[in-house]
Amino acid sequence: MGHSHIHESARAQVAGAAHYIDDLPEVKGTLYAAPILSTVAHGRLNGVDASAALALPGVRGVVLASDVPGDKILAAFAHDEPVFAIDSVQFVGQVIGLVVADSVMQARRAVRAVKLDITPLPAVLTVQDALKAQSYVLPPVFVRRGDAATGLAQSAHRLSGAFEVGGQEHFYLEGQIAYAMPLEQKQWWIYSSTQHPGEVQHWVAHALGIDNHAVKVECRRMGGGFGGKETQAGHLAVWAAVAAHKLGRPVKLRLDRDEDFMVTGKRHPFAYEYDVGFDDTGRITGLKLHMAANCGFSADLSGPVADRAVFHSDNAYYLSDVEIASYRCKTNTQSHTAFRGFGGPQGVIVIEAILGDIARALGLDAQDVRLANLYGKDASSGRNVTHYQMAVEDNILHELLPTLEQTSGYRQRQAEIAAWNAHNPVIKRGIAITPVKFGISFTATLFNQAGALVHVYTDGSVQVNHGGTEMGQGLHTKVAQIVADELGVPLARVLVTASDTSKVPNASATAASSGTDLNGRAAQYAARNVRDNLASFVCGLDGCGAGAIQFAGGQVISPKAVRSFDAVVKEAYANRIQLWSDGFYRTPKIHYDKATLTGRPFYYFAYGAACTEVAIDTLTGESRVLKVDILHDVGHSINPAIDIGQIEGGFVQGMGWLTTEQLVWNDKGYLATHAPSTYKIPATGDIPAHFKVDLWPEANREDNVGGSKAVGEPPFMLAISVYEALRNAVAAGRSGVDATVPVVLTAPATAENVLRALGQVKD
Repeated sequence: MGHSHIHESARAQVAGAAHYIDDLPEVKGTLYAAPILSTVAHGRLNGVDASAALALPGVRGVVLASDVPGDKILAAFAHDEPVFAIDSVQFVGQVIGLVVADSVMQARRAVRAVKLDITPLPAVLTVQDALKAQSYVLPPVFVRRGDAATGLAQSAHRLSGAFEVGGQEHFYLEGQIAYAMPLEQKQWWIYSSTQHPGEVQHWVAHALGIDNHAVKVECRRMGGGFGGKETQAGHLAVWAAVAAHKLGRPVKLRLDRDEDFMVTGKRHPFAYEYDVGFDDTGRITGLKLHMAANCGFSADLSGPVADRAVFHSDNAYYLSDVEIASYRCKTNTQSHTAFRGFGGPQGVIVIEAILGDIARALGLDAQDVRLANLYGKDASSGRNVTHYQMAVEDNILHELLPTLEQTSGYRQRQAEIAAWNAHNPVIKRGIAITPVKFGISFTATLFNQAGALVHVYTDGSVQVNHGGTEMGQGLHTKVAQIVADELGVPLARVLVTASDTSKVPNASATAASSGTDLNGRAAQYAARNVRDNLASFVCGLDGCGAGAIQFAGGQVISPKAVRSFDAVVKEAYANRIQLWSDGFYRTPKIHYDKATLTGRPFYYFAYGAACTEVAIDTLTGESRVLKVDILHDVGHSINPAIDIGQIEGGFVQGMGWLTTEQLVWNDKGYLATHAPSTYKIPATGDIPAHFKVDLWPEANREDNVGGSKAVGEPPFMLAISVYEALRNAVAAGRSGVDATVPVVLTAPATAENVLRALGQVKD
């Protein structure tokens, strides 16, 4: 641990030798499915005429809701989503059924011949319409601390405002896919590109009406997930399994990119209203915040996503008197789902925007306003308890933020940008520093557990299997490093195998940035059990205490002898010593009351900050990110190269969310931006020439594996510095507008939205 080792699959991936599900050899008799999609946002499903499709060459059958042998409702948390549409459709793109054929193209051509009889019904397509209709997938949630009304009334200054942030398509390189194979005696083998094999196992068994133990789900790797394969990979697996059950043949189902866009959920779009009071230094003295999440047609993970948005609406700042209302709006669109940050970005951005508006209203530097509002360092400050009653015990931002301010040259650049803007009427620049405080753990406490298996073979090689999944983030690499250190063997001797429900049962999703924290610790414990068995054996040979045995450099060292690890293993086997073990880990200290949204939902916080400089063209609305300086807290890094890659990737993905990635539904509920031609993720040309990432050197103050901290999601929110820098550039470019007036910039900050913020485009 602590060294930059290459990703375990990197060479195979570069060579094209790393297998994804669509690369696997197919069993003889495999059929291929294509989805039948609703063309109406909301309507009564009167019938499906598939006769023309069934008459086409190669078509083997059509699968509808009536063909589901078990529960026709998916085994999701809220039990509110049908496997296939039954008597109504709820969004354009809802899967009504499948056509199954001898080839992919035959199935896709046949889908176009299916005729749907749907009677349109009124559709709710916006958050505003949902709020008016009180259309919710789950009841609203309210969190209060202190007296916000009194705090506002007694504030020296007061501001109110409203703005929106859009959703985001996951745009994983490997689309959603599943391959369902019926085995003997009603058993099943499911290959699924999923972050949660255990849930896929449960969903498939539930839909087929069989026990979980009859379903094996395997996933060697995903070509990206970002949360989009936490729950919604389960749909593909269930659909393929139901088709395979009906036809008695293996069935593969892979969505093409357009279908993936139309069928699957996105990051939740949010709409905000706020009323904030503050003093002369910009310190918040009262806040009322209204957050409305567009959840789509079903609950999916919207409850915990919206909860985390509530938890992170403070970001790094102490809110003494606060009242937060969270609405989980039901609309006739795709059911929105997990996405990197899981509601955290939607919570963080609103408080950062509020602080930016406060700074503008007072004519202060936003960095000073942010510093004035930070949580205290410890309990003695009286400002270290969150609005959900968790103590902030590890706050490093009082040191981290000034360090970044100095290393990035923020103050000097701020002055230079002001001078630039004074003399350049068209191109305006902006700069901003924003921090991140992100809670690490699943907010649903039961998911904070993990299991692993470590097998040491008689030649000294080591195999590890754990409940986490690999989606390119390097989880398997880090787990292998942890096990190699625990056994004192070279990393090359450790192999991590495919995630498999028949090896580690009931595993949690690889999500919440907790993959290494949970599975790495479980694997460490399993390896430690084997190591202890070997140490006891060697101490018996050498007549010493087991604590005196060391494992390092591929050797087992006692006070009396040095032996190779391989030799010790071989001799231990001959003496019938157990050379494999399981390991189990549950996150300590956490507790959480779902009814009141109070407690300690997080084991610790990960921190960071980014300084971003941007430029906008006030004539066209185009923008560019010029410079980025990041200082991020990963504790004692297990693998610095992988962690820096995660920081860079998370930042760029967040930058895309806030600048170019715009989802547009028309007035019929049709997603118009459903392909790379109309939906723009960041490309190589969007990466700033100056992109500097440094790691904060301090270890995690909690007892986490290797002293590390999670790195998957927190860096995403560093990109909010892009949004704040753009708002500062817009403020410099507005003509005839009081400089203290808030900048209303709808995210993503497309050219059109920048021009709207400048006042040059009217809706």
